[in-house]
Amino acid sequence: MAPPSPTSDVCLYFLALFVPPLTVFFKRGLKIDFWINILLWILGWIPGVLHAWYIISRSEGAM
Repeated sequence: MAPPSPTSDVCLYFLALFVPPLTVFFKRGLKIDFWINILLWILGWIPGVLHAWYIISRSEGAM
């Protein structure tokens, strides 16, 4: 079982509901994940949110 997310991650999960690319940018910067998320967000809100949540859950370190 994974340890609980820090408070900053909880805030990012909430922010991802409104602006998924911004949360991916906070976690990964302007790397390929950011551009993939922009594309998914354009194609539909739900794919963008799910991808952002995946990135938040898989990223190590704080904002």
